[in-house]
Amino acid sequence: MDKQTNKDIDSVPEIAPDEPVEVIGVKFRDAGKVYYFSPVGLKFKSGDPVIVKTARGTEYGTVAFANKTVLGKEVVQPLRPVERAATKDDIVRYESNKQLEKNAFDQCLQLIAKHGLDMKLIEAEYTFDNSKLLFYFSAEGRVDFRELVKDLAGVFHTRIELRQIGIRDEAKLMGGIGVCGRPFCCSTFLSDFGQVSIKMAKEQNLSLNSSKISGTCGRLMCCLKYESAVYEDELSRTPPVDSKVQTPDGVGFVKEISPLSGFCKVSLPDKAGEIIKVYHRDSLKVILAKGKRANAEEKDTFDDEENIPE
Repeated sequence: MDKQTNKDIDSVPEIAPDEPVEVIGVKFRDAGKVYYFSPVGLKFKSGDPVIVKTARGTEYGTVAFANKTVLGKEVVQPLRPVERAATKDDIVRYESNKQLEKNAFDQCLQLIAKHGLDMKLIEAEYTFDNSKLLFYFSAEGRVDFRELVKDLAGVFHTRIELRQIGIRDEAKLMGGIGVCGRPFCCSTFLSDFGQVSIKMAKEQNLSLNSSKISGTCGRLMCCLKYESAVYEDELSRTPPVDSKVQTPDGVGFVKEISPLSGFCKVSLPDKAGEIIKVYHRDSLKVILAKGKRANAEEKDTFDDEENIPE
């Protein structure tokens, strides 16, 4: 990595939508969002620690991807420059802040108990320059923490900020093991929460038992979205259940479908009543599509606002 530093911490001039610009990706948490910064002539590689200026102040981050060129329309402006590559002293300070955060967490727990507040403390976080101390918490409703903030400011002598986060954000911060036996997706690689719906579970023919399709956070599992696009595409090419179809053996009605394999079970009239035969969808012609799929998604209700600074 280039050892020079960038002393100019002003924003890069506004970039036209079609103008190419060199950027690097920086993240502030292991599974956090990736933000664009201008390298301003410096060369970085993935994993390099850097010091950058953000809306919160000076921050310590990690390069998620090295120098590359993108168009101005892909950049959230103003594009901020990297201040410098992190030095050994910066790394020592970052590690020291982590220890301070543990102490701050413990002291905040004591003060919460003192004030009898109904809130669950999740994490304490210092900005790199110690100009601000943030506490993340969850609660059933609104919490009047004004007196708590005063006490915290008196103890830590810095700017205090308390942020109430949703249950998904809580799972992302705390981490854990999912029903699949692997660490939570949200705390390992998902940088953002996508919309997940009951419709996705229905299309994948999953049990609609909430205990089977909900994550540890109590909301629909994020992984329901992973194969959703594939199922939507396969279902669009498969006759719906109850459709009237022309088969090589006559007219029948679709009784069951397997979208991924493309096979359908079709009921055909017979002297004994009816017989069930299996056909590939390519050999079927829809005469009347009776199975109507919902156009509107049945959305899971959750706080989709990203409250965690990443």
